[in-house]
Amino acid sequence: MTDAETLYADLARLGLIRPGERPPAAPLTGGVSSDIWKVDFPSGPICVKRALAKLKVAQDWRAPVDRSRYEIRWFRTVARFLPKAVPSIVAADEEAGVFAMTYLDPEDHPLWKRQLLDGQVVVATAEEVGARLVRIHAETARDGSIPAQFPTDAIFHDIRLSPYLEAAAVRHPDRAEALRRIVATTATTRRALVHGDVSPKNILVGPKGPIFLDAECAWFGDPAFDLGFCLNHLLLKCLVRPDAQAALLASYEAMSRHYLGGVDWEPAADVEARVATLLPGLLLARVDGKSPVEYLTKDEDKERVRRTSRHLLDRPVARLALVAERWKQELA
Repeated sequence: MTDAETLYADLARLGLIRPGERPPAAPLTGGVSSDIWKVDFPSGPICVKRALAKLKVAQDWRAPVDRSRYEIRWFRTVARFLPKAVPSIVAADEEAGVFAMTYLDPEDHPLWKRQLLDGQVVVATAEEVGARLVRIHAETARDGSIPAQFPTDAIFHDIRLSPYLEAAAVRHPDRAEALRRIVATTATTRRALVHGDVSPKNILVGPKGPIFLDAECAWFGDPAFDLGFCLNHLLLKCLVRPDAQAALLASYEAMSRHYLGGVDWEPAADVEARVATLLPGLLLARVDGKSPVEYLTKDEDKERVRRTSRHLLDRPVARLALVAERWKQELA
């Protein structure tokens, strides 16, 4: 955990305080990969973020702190054409791996994950997440300067492909070949700027639409990963909110439709096929990877995920509707 003295040294390095100043500060909880502090200034609160070398999960999961450099770049890139979709960077030091951004009050910027787990499922939110996500991918797919700014293949492998898909392959050796093929396809597909952690836990539902947080996995690669990563959570939450299953599945369909409707850098069917192939691997990874979702606590629910994902890994489909259909059969 970053101590207070380190925090104030970071603030001084960022030019936000003078030596000796100690504005009120408190650590924020919830993340596993960084320390985040809320700091109160007379002009208003800000958040200060520093990446951790060892993530706060049960298994030994380490990642290069250099990822902060690319998180800063992701926010600044998206802010150029979609400023309402990201928090504003107040100050940043790429070399030190620390930056400050605007603090968004949860009173009017609730966390999407919290809403979903509470059964407050608004299909329009999923539609707008899909629409904003495809805009980010489309804009950056056209920008020839992006690949050189995000040389993060190794980081993406270490904090996404390895702890999720490759870790699941170790637990399921009879599906390891299929999972390795997914890893190879994802790692070698280069189309657009990828966020890498598009999850409801990293999306605030603001008065001006959804806001993306935590872009530590930023990478120029396969945009299918972002869509699949988010759709995965909508499916999984059907198990903990059976009363909201219809709305969650409608959100899955709406996000898919709005996203695929905006794909213009390659045939939308090609993106959809990669997402549909990837999604079963991501499902399996959230019960048998290094970072299982904390809200699936019942063994029978984990087995339902395993049955569905193992079936689809063995018999892959190219349409997202077919993935949803198989999931509905399991839920029924």
